[in-house]
Amino acid sequence: MSVQDFWVVIFVIGFCFQPPVLSSQNLTCNLNDLNALEEFMGGLKSVIGGWGKNFSGDCCKWAGITCNSSFSLGLDDSVDTYRVVELDVSSRKLIGNLSESLGNLEQLRALNLSHNFLKNSLPASLFQLPNLEYLDLSSNYFSGPIPVDINLPSLLFLDISQNFLNGSIPQSICASSTRLQVLNLAVNYLSGTLPPSLGNCSSLEDLCLLTNNLSGGVPEGIYQLQNLTRLTIQDNKLTGPLSKEVGNLINLNRLDISTNWFSGTIPDVFHSLGRLQYFVARSNNFSGQIPSSLSSSPTIILLNVRNNSMEGPIDLNCSAMTSLASLDLGSNQFDGEIPSNLPSCPHLNNINLARNNLSGQIPDSFKDFHTLNYLSLSNSSRSNLSSALQILQQCQNLTTLVLTMNFYGEELPADPNLHFAKLKVLIIANSRLKGSIPQWLSKSSRLQLLDISWNRLEGTVPPWFGNFTNLFYLDISNNSFTGDIPRSLTGLQSLIYWNFSKVQEPSPDFPLFWKKNVSARGLQYNQVWSLPPTLALGNNYLSGQIWPEFGNLKSLHVFDLKFNNLSGPIPSSLANMTSLEALDLSHNKLSGIIPSSLTRLTFLSKFSVAYNQLEGAIPSGVQFGTFPNSSFEGNSLCGDHAPPCPSRGNTSPVQTRKSRLELGGVYIGIAAAVGFVFGVACFIVTDRYVWTWHF
Repeated sequence: MSVQDFWVVIFVIGFCFQPPVLSSQNLTCNLNDLNALEEFMGGLKSVIGGWGKNFSGDCCKWAGITCNSSFSLGLDDSVDTYRVVELDVSSRKLIGNLSESLGNLEQLRALNLSHNFLKNSLPASLFQLPNLEYLDLSSNYFSGPIPVDINLPSLLFLDISQNFLNGSIPQSICASSTRLQVLNLAVNYLSGTLPPSLGNCSSLEDLCLLTNNLSGGVPEGIYQLQNLTRLTIQDNKLTGPLSKEVGNLINLNRLDISTNWFSGTIPDVFHSLGRLQYFVARSNNFSGQIPSSLSSSPTIILLNVRNNSMEGPIDLNCSAMTSLASLDLGSNQFDGEIPSNLPSCPHLNNINLARNNLSGQIPDSFKDFHTLNYLSLSNSSRSNLSSALQILQQCQNLTTLVLTMNFYGEELPADPNLHFAKLKVLIIANSRLKGSIPQWLSKSSRLQLLDISWNRLEGTVPPWFGNFTNLFYLDISNNSFTGDIPRSLTGLQSLIYWNFSKVQEPSPDFPLFWKKNVSARGLQYNQVWSLPPTLALGNNYLSGQIWPEFGNLKSLHVFDLKFNNLSGPIPSSLANMTSLEALDLSHNKLSGIIPSSLTRLTFLSKFSVAYNQLEGAIPSGVQFGTFPNSSFEGNSLCGDHAPPCPSRGNTSPVQTRKSRLELGGVYIGIAAAVGFVFGVACFIVTDRYVWTWHF
């Protein structure tokens, strides 16, 4: 049962707890329960709408509270009253501490306080409620350890993920909660080893401990939880080999052990895991080959062992792997050729083979790879780009193609017959490619992301780039392009009206890399939509002006024009790029002033106009005060980050310049008059001298 399914069950339980309509009785909530809820309110700094005696003296009428009569609950009370059985005030923006008084709601079955701003320690009394079945405290600011003494014999669901809890996982967590089905402690700061007592949770179906600081090995008891369908323990510091006992988890659907320190070989036990669909073991220290039971699993949908030290040829039994859709073997030491049988995996659409020791060219069989959506072969010593593109263009559903750091020194093919009709992402960066931007690329009208940076491409930037209505990320930096920036780039629709729904995710699990420079490690993005909308044209030989119409690009985040030959003023209209976070105009030939309107760019965190021909005062503003002096050096600027401006009262930089010109005109006039008088005198003296010298 998934977490979502379990919530449906709890909803049904809650519905069953709704009080019956009683016409002959006027029951109100139990006084002890009322006092407990009032104390809970007292610990908050915020108000809960629909709560309090001013709203109703009957707490069972307060928002988020479900009650049931004490008699229907089988309680031996002398007077029948309503007892609080469910409290749900999730996502109410509650601020404050959680009172111990909630532990007095002894008939409570379900408590949901998730997605609030509750802080400090967890009340120990909450973990002593005998009837509590559902407890969700996730997505708050709770800190400190989980209470050591846990006695929740009825508990089915416990989620305290996404808090700031530390310390170890209590040994008592499964001592009494033998019915527990879902345990989620993810995204905290828990440390220490996994307690062996977790093996006592014999009903556990979903164990999620991801993103903590847990260390040591996986206790053998966990491998005896045969009801377990999801085991997600990624992003910790767990060590040792993956035990062959994992084969006992016969109902396992998802196993994610990624980003740990597991080592050794992956055990060949996947024939026992007949329901396993997702196996993620990336970023560990695994070695050896892919076990045969895994490479022939009929149920595996996603196989990810990226960033390990696995080796040998890639040998997948595609006739058996009838469910495989996503294959990520990147950043290992696999050798041999790219398997020619991959197109025979009937549902395979996402492949990452980047950063391996594979040899040879892309197999001809890929011409028939009609299910292929995403392909990354970056940094894998590929050659013959022309052949690769000829083959891959026949993959009818190819949307994402990453070929970075291959085909060194080759020519970017200009074959007009090339056509990638459905291509949305094309990355062929850092390959020292020669030639120019080919015309065939203009036919890929669905492009969203194009990165051909760090090559040796020449010629002009084609104006048809402006026709790509979905293009939001363009990086042609670090090439040798010349000429003006096409004015058509100022009309890129996706940078004017940004629409997330139009952006294709090539894979939820595969990385895209955005490299900051040729030697530094790149920032990693796993989804296209997570990349910042970008125009990166820097480090070329572009000339002409910066078009004022660039101000129309209200959704642009990164605008990089550094190290070109651009001239003219900085358009004040750039202040209309209201989403801009980085603006680099350094190392050009720009003149005039820095427009004061740029201080309106409130999201701007990186800015440079260094080494231009700018003058006047540097605008003062909140953002401009945070930029380093190096952002303005190499100009004739004054003010903050530069030498002080001459004292001119409140004179603006333009007026100051005008006054300087007027004063300069006076000086020139005086100098001209003096020069004229001196010239006449010299003429007389010289003429006299010459006449005397001749006679």
